[in-house]
Amino acid sequence: MWRSVCSLTDNMFKKLFLLFFVSVAFAACQDIEKSERPDDLIPEDKMVDIITEISLMQSARNFSKRIFENTGIKGKEYIFEKYDIDSVQFKHSNDYYADNYEIYQRIYDSVKQGFERMKVKLDTLQQQERRVKDSIAEAKRDSIGTKDSLDPEMENRVDEISDSLIQEKDSLRIENDSLPEPISRDQE
Repeated sequence: MWRSVCSLTDNMFKKLFLLFFVSVAFAACQDIEKSERPDDLIPEDKMVDIITEISLMQSARNFSKRIFENTGIKGKEYIFEKYDIDSVQFKHSNDYYADNYEIYQRIYDSVKQGFERMKVKLDTLQQQERRVKDSIAEAKRDSIGTKDSLDPEMENRVDEISDSLIQEKDSLRIENDSLPEPISRDQE
């Protein structure tokens, strides 16, 4: 008999606990308010560029924190200044877009597509740079193997070819801004 009373108490306790948990969860979900559209809402395409650059900055910092800190760039402050916004405006805009899932998903899809386009451009630049380096190395090998004592001009021509290839390689380099230009959907 004592066991049946304890078993009944345990079941009642479990049911009360479950009822309490469901009540708290239900009450907590009732007060969710969506953010109102801020007066200074950052436009969607500008938000794509900002989030892209913030992601690049964070990736650079995570890749090598020491090197990133040595650049003297102050991450978000640099981006906020570049886009002429402040942290409060960014937070309000980000909150508004986060509450509107379809828009936020569209923004992040655009950020992802921008990264994919950047990757293609960077891969192309790396291939071009590799071809230039290979051409320089081949020209140097050829000049060593075919040096002709009767043709003193040959060495000057090889130097000219090497110089022109080096200049071409230098023209392929990305500018020292360290960040590619923002890529918004409109630039496709």
